This record gives sequence, C-alpha cells and structure tokens, in this order.
Amino acid sequence: MDVHEYQAKELLASFGVPIPKGAVAFSPDQAVYAATEMGGGHWAVKAQIHAGARGKAGGIRLCRSTHEVREAANDLLGRRLVTHQTGPEGKPVQRVYIECADAFERELYLGIVLDRKVERVRVVASKSGGMDIEEIAATDPEALLQVVVEPAVGLQAFEARELAFQLGLTVKQVGAAVKTIMSAYRAFRDCDATMLEVNPLVVTRDDRVLALDAKMSFDDNAMFRRRAIADMHDPSQSDPREAQAAEHNLSYIGLDGEIGCIVNGAGLAMATMDMIKHAGGEPANFLDVGGGASPQRVATAFRLVLSDQNVRAILVNIFAGINRCDWIAEGVVQAAREVKIGVPLVVRLAGTNVEAGKAILEKSGLDLITADTLTEAAEKAVAAVRAAH
Repeated sequence: MDVHEYQAKELLASFGVPIPKGAVAFSPDQAVYAATEMGGGHWAVKAQIHAGARGKAGGIRLCRSTHEVREAANDLLGRRLVTHQTGPEGKPVQRVYIECADAFERELYLGIVLDRKVERVRVVASKSGGMDIEEIAATDPEALLQVVVEPAVGLQAFEARELAFQLGLTVKQVGAAVKTIMSAYRAFRDCDATMLEVNPLVVTRDDRVLALDAKMSFDDNAMFRRRAIADMHDPSQSDPREAQAAEHNLSYIGLDGEIGCIVNGAGLAMATMDMIKHAGGEPANFLDVGGGASPQRVATAFRLVLSDQNVRAILVNIFAGINRCDWIAEGVVQAAREVKIGVPLVVRLAGTNVEAGKAILEKSGLDLITADTLTEAAEKAVAAVRAAH
C-alpha cells in the first residue's frame, strides 16, 4: 500500500524526522489560505499522486506570491498527471501539498528498503540527491552508500554516523543527519513499511537536515494492525478493479493480455500465467479468489475480469484441496449464469471430488471448454483467443 507525500511526511515527523512546514489543500482557496498561514515569500505547490518524477512532469510549481499559488493549484487540481511511472493514462490529482520553499545548500538521497534477497533491511544513501535511484545506480554506482541492518539489533547510531560522514557532511551537520536517519529507520520499522525514500534529503544553510520529499510503501498483510495507516489509502490512485477486488478480499492485478485468469491460490495463479505465456498467449490479469471460492466470490471475479475490454477468453483454474470441486463447479455455473460472459470460457478442475465437479459442468448446459491439465487448459484458452481474431 502506498500513501501520498504529505501522509508520509506526517508519519516521519511523528518519529522525529524534520520536515518543512506544509499543509494539504483540496481547492485553490485552501491552497492560498495554507500559504498565508505558513507565511514566508516562497512556496512549492506539489501535486499529490502515487508516483515519482512529478517535477519533470510539471507536478511541482515554485511560487513567489499567493496569486501564483492559486494559479498553480487551480491548474493542477482535477487534471491527470502523466509521469514515466504512471503510464500514459496518468493519475488524477485530487489534492495538492503547499510547502514552504526554504533555501538549501545540498541535496542528498536516503532510502530504506526491504531487501528480500538477503532478508534484511537495507539503508541506501547518496550524495546525488534529486535523482532517481535507478539513474544513480546506472551513472555512478560507486556513489551508493549502503548498510545492511542486522535484525537482532536494528540500525545502530554508529552506522548512521558513518553514512553521514561518507556523505561529506560537516561535524555539525552529521549530528542532525544521524538523528534524521535513525528516526527514519524507526518509522520504517514500526510502521511495517517495505520502502521509504527521502529524495531529496536537503541540508540547509543553518545546518539543518530536512526531508524535502518523502515516499513510503507498506506491507498490505500488516495493515490489520496499522489501522491509522490503512485509513490513509486513496482508492483514486489505484486501478478501480483492484479497489473493487480488495472490497471482496480478492487479489487482483490488471495486465495487458487477452486471457482473463480466475484461480485459487497465488502460486497456482502465477503458474497459470506462466503456462499461458508458454502456450503463446498473454494473461490479462492476476486474480486469486483464495481458498473460499464461493459462488458470490466467483461471480465477482467474473465481473472484474470482464470489466477489462481486452479480455477475449477466460481461464478458470481451480485446485480443490480444502475446498471441493463439486462445490466450486456449482459456483462457476451459478456465476456464469448470473454474469453475461460473452467470451470463450475454459475450466480446469483438479483435486477433491473432481469427477463430481466435472459432471456438474457437463450437465450445466453452458458453453464451456473443459480441460484435464493446466497445459491443456492454457493451450485451449490461447486457441480460443486466436479463433476469435
């Protein structure tokens, strides 16, 4: 789960990370009021979307008057901002963040990520702030400073201090940087984050170290114990199908293919997508209906898959372990009758009561294509798409 910049900054500030003064606004009038309340003579008006590279796409405006603040907010609010991270469809801007644009002397990079390969938290820093981490890694990999955190003790102050000195900070700035790095690590750890990025982390003329930008992502599986963070979720930034799937406890990710997948189990869903690719097709989605594939859940899954206009066939692949194939088959039949499918439907069942399940499908009178193996099901789904063309 991602959050907006202003939400990430609120979390970081609650752990002691220094941030510039700022306020969120949902209208030009609110933006002007926020700038007036903060005072000063320079402000940044930042579009709030779940994507980076906003500055390059015109999503961050520097303003020298409240009149310019109003114009910037009026121009950004309601538009779809397109960056290289959003794709051509962009993301809607429904709020802006007004922030005091204080002068600073240096831009640094600070990132904390969950490195699944080594099963550790990795702290990454660089003197090259303001650039994408991928760009830094490609152009100057030696500039990346890294610390792999020992989980038994967490990030230690001496490790943060070593990073600060390697960043070329003065003795006075090192103290402020250590506080910021340690506070950011605690925020990452205590909020069940999977990624925290402060880019840039700036050093001001009076030796303060501020988080000028912030991005955080969190582990979905931990949100049951982080309700305050879960409530920060902005559905407008997600694929509407993914938001609808989440409401029904379904795992859905839209892709660019033509074969819709309805599968129980994340591993089996991945295997199904691989087999479709192997057979020469392209999956249109990842969809895991979970262990309790009831008729209602299956019907919802059909609706989600069919909401994608690119779908030319549907592959239902169910392995019944705790469930039963006959119960799953009844759900598929009921769902198929409730939802006007209109595309070829390939069904493969395996596991408990598989023969009874197949009998239900055969007697249903529906125009189904059945398969005994995953390979056969994938090949039939690909063939159905080609025949449709």
